[in-house]
Amino acid sequence: MPAAPTAHPYRDLSVIDARAPRFNQAAVGLTAALALLTGWWPLLLLPALQLSLTLALGREWCLACRFYFAVVQPRLGEGPLEDSRPPRFANQLGAGFLWVATLLHLGGLHRAGDALALLVAALALLAAATGFCAGCVAYRIGARLRGVREGRIDSVDLAELGAAPGTGAVVQFTHPLCADCQVLTRKLAGEGRAPLLVDVSRRPELARKYGVAAVPLALAVAADGRVLRRIG
Repeated sequence: MPAAPTAHPYRDLSVIDARAPRFNQAAVGLTAALALLTGWWPLLLLPALQLSLTLALGREWCLACRFYFAVVQPRLGEGPLEDSRPPRFANQLGAGFLWVATLLHLGGLHRAGDALALLVAALALLAAATGFCAGCVAYRIGARLRGVREGRIDSVDLAELGAAPGTGAVVQFTHPLCADCQVLTRKLAGEGRAPLLVDVSRRPELARKYGVAAVPLALAVAADGRVLRRIG
């Protein structure tokens, strides 16, 4: 019997089981592909409306996600937890493209509408099959353009993190529901490098200060605050 999930699917909204977005991407991709194959473009309204309702009203409105959390997760167990912001941004892009494709069809521009629908179908099915999410990549690029320096922090104020004066430390930005964070913490502790943990859910101001867009992130920091290298 799989262990109980550590993250509630409809309350712990900062993270999500990484398999759930892939189920949703499969549903979006297959519906868009069906619309293209049959030529019945009004089918595009279904994933467009579904994504829009999910974004506006919450995960409970994501039918593919509800199926995953109700049927698949109880049998397979909880998958890796990931930051929910990149897949949410991917959903925003997908919804936007699908609405534009629908409007193009309504305006009689069927080739342009089909081209956008094909793009959505291809990227959604690619994400479902391989885990490569183009919208998530776009989110991370956008984060860097906004000044997020993921993995390129030059210095850390160890005093504000509670480190002992005059000593270096391994600083790990983490989240209590992040499975990869827990794995990295155990690995570092096993190597004799127990990290100084910064919970981004409790200290969001530090995540903003250091431009931490995703966790886990672990840094070896010298006594004077210089970041020596990224770990893990």
